[in-house]
Amino acid sequence: MAANYDVVIVGGGIAGLSLASALAGHCSVALVEAEQTLAYHTSSRSARQLIPSYGPAVVQELTVRTLELLAARDAVLPVPVLAPRSFMLVGDEATVKAEASGHMHAITHAEALELCPALNPESFTAAGLDTGSFACNAPVLLEDHRQRAEAGGADIITGARVHSAQRLGSGWQLGAGLEGFQSAVVVNAAGAWADELAVLSGVEKLGLQPFRRTAAIVDVERPLPPGSPMVAAADDSYYFRPEGGQVLISPSETVPSGPEDAQPRPGDVEELVARLNSLTSMGIRSVAKAWTGLRTEAADGVPVVGFDAEAPGFFWLAGQGGYGFQTSSAIAELAAAEILGSISGVSPVSRTPRELAAARWSIRR
Repeated sequence: MAANYDVVIVGGGIAGLSLASALAGHCSVALVEAEQTLAYHTSSRSARQLIPSYGPAVVQELTVRTLELLAARDAVLPVPVLAPRSFMLVGDEATVKAEASGHMHAITHAEALELCPALNPESFTAAGLDTGSFACNAPVLLEDHRQRAEAGGADIITGARVHSAQRLGSGWQLGAGLEGFQSAVVVNAAGAWADELAVLSGVEKLGLQPFRRTAAIVDVERPLPPGSPMVAAADDSYYFRPEGGQVLISPSETVPSGPEDAQPRPGDVEELVARLNSLTSMGIRSVAKAWTGLRTEAADGVPVVGFDAEAPGFFWLAGQGGYGFQTSSAIAELAAAEILGSISGVSPVSRTPRELAAARWSIRR
């Protein structure tokens, strides 16, 4: 016999977990995850930096709201999620100006070198700085969402890949692993597999495209000083930031991929190491570990969040691209309002005009 819930969320990454914690206590919720562990794919492979100047205008608004919500959580958490860490963009003047936003201000060449002495002075001519950027303790945030969801009565089931989904009467019936579920709303938070879940459910896919993004933790001869910013090339060809006494680096590649357990390709990290050793004085000696995640995006680069126009009760929570963590709490707040408002007898969560304005990415056909 299928278990009955108001909402079944498919996907246990940051998107699904943050929504589960926002909904729990207001309605009955189940979260089903295909892997044996939560946040196995993209959410465990994040750069762990929340940057208000990064992404389209809607994403920036959602980032600001997420930072507000996380700051409120930090007031009660034993270990904080946020820690100040500036974000610096470097390159030629035209590219930096084109990529900078209202959350970033121009700084001089000398100021940039003072903030990151490891940079080769000849490797850039212009720089911008976002001082409202924060490091994100992703494991703490994910665990906080899990605990809040379960405390609110949500059931979290791992190792349960969805193998069937269909609309029956006024609700949905899903088969996941060895279990069955019935719900009024099914939330597609399946990340790189979001379009596949839609097709399985008889819903028109949206053309979401996963892209590869590789990163590595490296040992260096000269560690970056405490308080160093995250540094990114304005042409999106690399970024690096301190990771304790080590350094996290990435080639910032955007290579199309199918949905998969992505792994680094031979040569990607080695080529980046050689390049950064020519652009900086860090002196990268060896690679401690490397990984690749998938950033799934819609054609316009904006998250797709909202009820499907043609499939009642099917809610999209996908296409967060590289903005998953930095928009997660704000998107969960808005998505919970939409979902609760659709469930009979439950009043929607109130939203400010600013939050409503930020919700204009909703599903369009």
